[in-house]
Amino acid sequence: MSTTFTHATADTTRPTLEGRFGMSASTHWLATAAAQAVLERGGNAFDAATAGAFVLHVVEPHLNGPGGDMTGVFATAEEPSSPRILMGQGPAPAAATIEHYRGLGLETVPGAGALAAAVPGAVDAWLVLLRDHGTWELSEVLEFAIDLAEHGAPVLDRIAATIRSVAGLFTQHWPTSAALWMPDGIVPAAGTLMRNPEYAGVLRGLIAAGADTGDRAAQIDAARAEWKTGRVAQKAAAFAASPHRHSDGGEHAGVITAEDFAAFDAGYEAPATVEFRGHTIAKTPAWGQGPVLLQALKILEAYDDTELDPGTERGAHLVLEALKLALADRDAHYGHDDVDLDHLLSAEHAAARRALIGETAAVDFRPGDLPGRETVLPPLREAGDAEGPAGVGEPTVSRAGEQTVGADGASRGDTCHIDVVDRWGNMISATPSGGWLQSSPAIPGLGFCLGTRLQMTWLDERSPSRLEPGRRPRTTLSPTLVLTDGQPVMAMGTPGGDQQDQWQLPLLLRLLIGGHTPQQAIDAPSLHTTSAPGSFWPRTWEPGGAVVEDRLGEEVIRGLERRGHRVTRAGEWSLGRLSVVTRDPQTGRLAAAANPRGAQGYAAGR
Repeated sequence: MSTTFTHATADTTRPTLEGRFGMSASTHWLATAAAQAVLERGGNAFDAATAGAFVLHVVEPHLNGPGGDMTGVFATAEEPSSPRILMGQGPAPAAATIEHYRGLGLETVPGAGALAAAVPGAVDAWLVLLRDHGTWELSEVLEFAIDLAEHGAPVLDRIAATIRSVAGLFTQHWPTSAALWMPDGIVPAAGTLMRNPEYAGVLRGLIAAGADTGDRAAQIDAARAEWKTGRVAQKAAAFAASPHRHSDGGEHAGVITAEDFAAFDAGYEAPATVEFRGHTIAKTPAWGQGPVLLQALKILEAYDDTELDPGTERGAHLVLEALKLALADRDAHYGHDDVDLDHLLSAEHAAARRALIGETAAVDFRPGDLPGRETVLPPLREAGDAEGPAGVGEPTVSRAGEQTVGADGASRGDTCHIDVVDRWGNMISATPSGGWLQSSPAIPGLGFCLGTRLQMTWLDERSPSRLEPGRRPRTTLSPTLVLTDGQPVMAMGTPGGDQQDQWQLPLLLRLLIGGHTPQQAIDAPSLHTTSAPGSFWPRTWEPGGAVVEDRLGEEVIRGLERRGHRVTRAGEWSLGRLSVVTRDPQTGRLAAAANPRGAQGYAAGR
């Protein structure tokens, strides 16, 4: 029987939606609306998620774009017990060598500019999913995004704020971005409609590429070929080769080529999984940060349910300490395909890590050892020690994980998320990201820019997260699928960079143990640690740092401070943009909930 955690009986901002037909939830109401419209018109969860994802390119351009990447985790109604990872994380270009970057005088990969661009993987991944598991024609799926791009999507407050923060960069150094995002030289006001006819043209070009083929799969493959070898690849590579301002203050040319576009294929992989309280949790393998959540759950599984309430001092302390240990393993070991994940997820390793948790906050960096492998520590620089070019602002800790942008475009990336479940039992959780409007100069004629995922690599040959041609950067994109008795029951995720798995941990504890409904779990106050090197430029950390929502309560917050946590109060409603869809395999009942923070994410369903 579930334990009742703190806040489990509190009023919610919205109801948890319930029904039997289909449920969609995302970080923007228009993406949710598009996904639900597809379900209502007979499409399945994969048609719906793909339609919603392309809408997110248009309505949240400060958080994701077609030049970025994505990861997803899904299960089909035909094979519910065999979840799969949808891998849309492109690798480093063939010319992206440590020697080249060091030769430019760089100590880290810049946080903005084409040198930070991995091969775009999101578009190809969505097309592969649509081809293999969807039912709709490509033109039907893309009609929602095309309509918004051609006729305009409302400018959010945060879009306007992001453009305003980089307006000087755009006007002085990135004129193509100024032309696209600042029509007539003016930052668009929140609520106005912003059009992107160039991107609409790109999508129409993908449809046209397969128009003469009679087979649905062949049409989609023709669109994939057009994306990877046609106008998009050629224009993007040619434009990136022109020197432009990067976040280090230098003028550099990118190294990505059309051949890099052509060489990448999105696809499927087996997930990493652990069992927790009778449930199977499925995540990306250790080329992403997904196993952080799995390791944290393994560390916490030995504690009593009553100790794991994140709304109490004891529970919050245990959550923060488990996350520190899991993140330390991430930064010391994740990032290569042959990491011994069986060891990192083993009961023995979890027990050894658990033994390090005391009654006070740890302030040191403590990765575990992997048998037969050297432990290489990342650079450990505190925020005050980080130096950047004149005019580059340091992201504030209180907004860690939310979109923060320096004057030269340096950004701690946030992202988007979408979850969908249909009446047949297909379920998907996906996190598209990268290619933010402030990532690098907008490419003329395409309506978007390249991403900056390579900033998560190190210019250190010994590091498992090193920059290396053809190697995937260790992405922070981390959707989650939960199964019970071999049946998918829950899909969830959130934007937030390094905080994605951190914000999902309290959510899972509240859902699986604490008696919360999905909306109660999302609305409950969250927290995370900053006691790990950031994955985004300038890659700093705060030893013992903890960021909390004030609603956690004065008694709990003061208790954490007495334990030695360096607490930053982030405001009442600031941490996490989670969404969830659920399905009861026994009854077919569906549910969904979405985050109220930022007044942007919504769920829909019936």
